[in-house]
Amino acid sequence: MKIHFIGIGGIGVSALAQYYLAKGHQVSGSDLVASEMTDLLKTLGAKVYIGAHQRKCLTRNVKQVVYSPAVKKNNPELREAEKRELKIQSYPEALGELTKKYFTIAVCGTHGKSTTASMVALILIKAGLDPTVIIGTKLKEFVNDTFSTAVENVLQKKGSNFWMGKRNSVDNRKYLVIEADEWGASFLNYWPRVIVLTNIEKEHMDYYKDMKHVLNTYKEFLLHLEGPKGRIIANQDDKQVYRIAKEVQKEYPIEVDWYSLRQKEKQKMQKILKIPGNYNIANALAGLSAIRYMGVPDKIAYEALSEYQGSWRRFETKMFQMQPSGESALRPAGFRFQVISDYAHHPTEIEACLGAVREKWPEKEVWLVFQPHQYQRTFYLFNDFVKIFKKASVNKAIITDIYDVAGRENKGIKGKISAKKLVEAIGKKEVIYLKKDKISPYLRQNLQGKEIIVIMGAGDIYKLINKN
Repeated sequence: MKIHFIGIGGIGVSALAQYYLAKGHQVSGSDLVASEMTDLLKTLGAKVYIGAHQRKCLTRNVKQVVYSPAVKKNNPELREAEKRELKIQSYPEALGELTKKYFTIAVCGTHGKSTTASMVALILIKAGLDPTVIIGTKLKEFVNDTFSTAVENVLQKKGSNFWMGKRNSVDNRKYLVIEADEWGASFLNYWPRVIVLTNIEKEHMDYYKDMKHVLNTYKEFLLHLEGPKGRIIANQDDKQVYRIAKEVQKEYPIEVDWYSLRQKEKQKMQKILKIPGNYNIANALAGLSAIRYMGVPDKIAYEALSEYQGSWRRFETKMFQMQPSGESALRPAGFRFQVISDYAHHPTEIEACLGAVREKWPEKEVWLVFQPHQYQRTFYLFNDFVKIFKKASVNKAIITDIYDVAGRENKGIKGKISAKKLVEAIGKKEVIYLKKDKISPYLRQNLQGKEIIVIMGAGDIYKLINKN
């Protein structure tokens, strides 16, 4: 069967496309711009169309269409699929079907979904349970014999957001590990056996009416657990998580396993984890609790976590060489500096990431390059962003223009907010605004080669280091 994906370059949609490729289906797809994910899918054998969406992208033999939630209802490919009366599903609907076929572990929460899901997946793989994994980041460990040797080499170099489990796992069950995204209440399409709930904060207020709406939606998702055997793995340190998990536990026969930074295993995690920050310790403790419920010995979990190198754009550490402009004895030609690429785009995530940087390199100068993600998020959380940047312990912060998320922006809000307004409200001389194409020249002119550079945001700002 041939399946067509509209918005195939999305981090979730691209993983689902890989699933169907691994299952032997023909896959085609379209996206507005090329990316690492569209390049990977081409390598794996998908036919990918780049550019404006067009009806002709749906070839005659397409039987099913899966579309990104960001795709508009008037999308020409979507309308063509409707005209042909094809099977049409949003990405959450299509993934939701899979959750009913597998023993599904779903990781939800405002922050930490990708890292926690990655940790759970790698522990299960090491334990021989060999899950299928669909996550929102890439892992270099995700290389198996599903695809050809040539493709394996590509995956090993660049990593993937997908792992195809085999049926011969040690207990003959088929496991699925996913991220359960709360945007647009997408996770209400999923029916897991285990739910890991990391934290709940004010987020996606372009969809949710208020915090009560957020909490009620999370609570509804917790009730999607598969029968009385389902299990909630909940962060006891998060007030909102504690509240709704207790409510569910009181009203329904669902068991809750709590994890906390106060538990004794925290010291063990501090010693073995290669990635810094209490938030990553919390993620690891969540993973430990989840696999304990599934009967995996702690020894295997600790081994897997000690080997975890981190994932794509999650405190991803690189050494980068930059040719400076101008002459200076302090800036030798082609000097190298440490760069951290991080996906953080919510105020709490920014604070946590910068805290981890200071924890790991307390004596270094820290320079931050931040790209706000989505006009609506910047608008609704404006005061929170200002507060975080006012107290941020950085030597220099560069804020560039807001990343415009196609299909998810409100035109009215776009006119009310900008990166310049954010910098003006922060009002610190260390925080400046620069257009994206001016950032590299500024860094080349001003870096001395001894700084820690943090490239932060969920948009395309991570590509900055590829252009120097």
